[in-house]
Amino acid sequence: MKIRFGGALIGLLIIGILAGCGRGGNGQLVEGKVNVVTSFYPIYEFASAIGGEDANVINLLPAGVEPHEWTPRSNDMITASNAQLFLYNGAGLEGWVPNFLKGLSKDSKVTTVEVSKGIKLIEAEESEDGHDHGGANASPEAHLTDPHTWVSPKSAMQIAKNIKDSYIQVDPAHKSGYEARYQQLSDQLAKLDTKFTTELSKMSKKEIVVSHQAFGYLCRDYGLTQHAIMGLSPDAEPRAQDIIKLSKIVKEEKIKYIFFEELVSDKLARTLASETGVQTLVLNPVEGLTKQEEQNKDNYFTLMEKNLQNLILALQ
Repeated sequence: MKIRFGGALIGLLIIGILAGCGRGGNGQLVEGKVNVVTSFYPIYEFASAIGGEDANVINLLPAGVEPHEWTPRSNDMITASNAQLFLYNGAGLEGWVPNFLKGLSKDSKVTTVEVSKGIKLIEAEESEDGHDHGGANASPEAHLTDPHTWVSPKSAMQIAKNIKDSYIQVDPAHKSGYEARYQQLSDQLAKLDTKFTTELSKMSKKEIVVSHQAFGYLCRDYGLTQHAIMGLSPDAEPRAQDIIKLSKIVKEEKIKYIFFEELVSDKLARTLASETGVQTLVLNPVEGLTKQEEQNKDNYFTLMEKNLQNLILALQ
């Protein structure tokens, strides 16, 4: 999958969980702090929360940009080359990372960390014609792997741990601070996980129809099944027979809502909803913040709470 770098860099420091931190600051490296470059929003939020006053976190993805359609600029390589940490999701999300890392300065001492390590990855289903749904821009290795690890609070806890460990690796002098802030974040994620488990276990319905196959980890961890209009990448167009099959599922399972996302076109979701006589709702994969969400000071936790409420509404 391909991601388009927009060059919006972030230097905002916040101790604890951030409220509305898609981008900000001027992206300048700060002397005396651990400079961290993150590939997209959820990693930025967690890294900022754990790093606190000891870190300067710079995010590469601008607000309102869908991360599957983004590529880096040369200035981003320069920034990462001079940072202490470069954190990215991996699992095939950032198809640009291998070339990006090769392009870093030969003198760079940046430590690179794939924060999805340790999560049991989901292999994507292949379509009936034998082709996966990874999208035209995905690398061969990425095609069969679902990269959307962070959408499940359970997986997000492992991501947070990996980020904490990476801070301690490059800056052991501030270990106690990183561990304390990580524990605060971990407790909030555990609370969110418990809420998802409790509330979704009450639902008699377990089937959801989504615009983009981004909810595999959430469904796996909380007993749901997703049926996606598009594949792992939102530019993976569905075939006519896929839409016919989904229409049948909507009717047979008495599904009331088709979920769409705010960072990708809702045309296909609304078309399917219209054809089947149901409504639409947002299910946010939290890949990035829209400008409106930034203004509302939304963050991972507020967006996941909204997701839970919409899931409860749809599954009743």
